[in-house]
Amino acid sequence: MSQQMVLIVDDDKEIRDLIEIYLKNEGYWTIIAKTGLEAIQTVEKEKIDLIILDVMMPVVNGVDACLKIREKHNIPIIMLSAKAEDIDKILGLSVGADDYLTKPFNPLELIARVKAQIRRFTKLNTASSTAKILEEDGLKLDLESGKVFKQEIEVNLTPIEFSILKLLWVNKGQVFKIGTLYERVWGQEYFENNNTVMVHIRKLREKIEDNPRSPQYVFTVWGVGYKFAI
Repeated sequence: MSQQMVLIVDDDKEIRDLIEIYLKNEGYWTIIAKTGLEAIQTVEKEKIDLIILDVMMPVVNGVDACLKIREKHNIPIIMLSAKAEDIDKILGLSVGADDYLTKPFNPLELIARVKAQIRRFTKLNTASSTAKILEEDGLKLDLESGKVFKQEIEVNLTPIEFSILKLLWVNKGQVFKIGTLYERVWGQEYFENNNTVMVHIRKLREKIEDNPRSPQYVFTVWGVGYKFAI
């Protein structure tokens, strides 16, 4: 029997009840939240293994809730939405969701996706907890020595550039807002109109990318922030 905790976030009671029934039948524990704000608060108080997050909700919508949660947590998130257009799916995934399902959905498909995301996340964390060297497509980062290599040639990064790359890479695929990056790397409160992160990202790209204008490692998610991906 599974013992993972799943947070169900939806303002529609019928949908919440339906999802909860199917999850409990599979042995999952569940917590309910009716708004994005409740979801954010719950994640800070409880150990959550996966979030099922509706997009359209009052107070704080699913997109904003996802962004807020992603500032601190790398919990798998499956977004639910009544919108089927590709742009809505892209938006959901770009702000940090791991998967996207359109309403109305088959509960059995949702359960299959829940299992797949938890399995992937568990495997990733198990591997990354023991990994000392990260490697992707010719780029290598040594977590112990603090060195970076491109095609086996050492790249001379500043401590700040290394910290940015490490944060993005260890959380591969996760989108970090500019303010979050600044606070995590510099350890100071971020203020609007501060272009420090942008400048360092540009410098980092000049050192690790073949073509900084068309990056293959550090990507800009327009209107949101940055992420590491291949």
